[in-house]
Amino acid sequence: MGRMSVHLRDAALAAGVAVVLLFDGLSGPRTGTAAIGSVLLVASGLALAGRRDRPVAVLVFTGLCAVGYRAAGFEVFAVAYLVAVYSAVRAGRRVAVLVTSVAVLVTLPGAAAFSGVASPGGTIDQVRGVLELAWLIAAAAAGEALRQAERRADEAERTREEIALRRAGEERLHLARELHDSLTHQISVIKVHAEAAVHVAQRRGEPVPEALLAIREAGREASRELRATLEALRDDDSAPPRGLDHVPDLVRQVCTTGLAATLTVEGRRPELPTAVDRTAYRIVQESLTNVTRHAAAATASVRIGYRPGEVSIQVDDDGTAAADAAPVPGAGLLGMRERVGALGGRLRAGGRAGGGFTVRAELPVDRTG
Repeated sequence: MGRMSVHLRDAALAAGVAVVLLFDGLSGPRTGTAAIGSVLLVASGLALAGRRDRPVAVLVFTGLCAVGYRAAGFEVFAVAYLVAVYSAVRAGRRVAVLVTSVAVLVTLPGAAAFSGVASPGGTIDQVRGVLELAWLIAAAAAGEALRQAERRADEAERTREEIALRRAGEERLHLARELHDSLTHQISVIKVHAEAAVHVAQRRGEPVPEALLAIREAGREASRELRATLEALRDDDSAPPRGLDHVPDLVRQVCTTGLAATLTVEGRRPELPTAVDRTAYRIVQESLTNVTRHAAAATASVRIGYRPGEVSIQVDDDGTAAADAAPVPGAGLLGMRERVGALGGRLRAGGRAGGGFTVRAELPVDRTG
């Protein structure tokens, strides 16, 4: 939505500049063919609609139009070219601006002479030349100033993100230590006592109470889940950042467990914000982990789709989940929902028609980019 509004503003600016240039050209003195000059005036203004996507092409085109309508006898100030200079400098195309501007300034006097418009000569010509050069420098300076301001803002945003990530990592490590120091010990005590009680009962030939067996199994499962949670907490902080570039390796690794996993990528990948890239990877990782641990599946498919302003991730398996089965709440699914929700995205997880389970996430790109 934001990108569309920017393009609409550019189109409105282009139309406004075209109208101003045409009105100025038709209301002032001119010689030559009015039709050709009018077309070049309108074209130079309308070209500004593409100044963000193709700044150099628009710069060259508006420069040629300025020379063209000056040669056609229109003594009109090159407003469209100045806007193009501003946009190109803002985009960092300073060399192109310098080369094109020198060529335009050198060519304009010859174009004016070709048009047959009588030159006032002397001081007036000098003042006009100085004014044109001054406006050109001002447009370039404005573009450079805004470019530097945007660069500093981006650096400040990156710094804030790095600080936030570092604090989050420190908090995860602190939480991991607290869990390790408290829960790990207590769960280990419960598991050891349950194991010992079952072992003693079996050695004596006595029947083992179902409650005792349930306690033992719950202790084992709690110990496994806690260990996995601690590994995940520490991994987020100590491991290098992983994103969608690492998904192929993840799929190949899962295939070594006996699961037939495939990866499909649709669309052309844009430049993704770090938070979106890492969240997308974590969704695939957690989904495949759940498939290998709980789904009793033979195959799984990972599909990543890139669309304007959005990246989608979908993981399907052919496990035992029924189509109307509700997802079993767990730390993994809860973590995915929290990650996706923090980015303003959507997550759906549940059984699918024909059996199996689906996890689908849609993450906006513009919101964090």
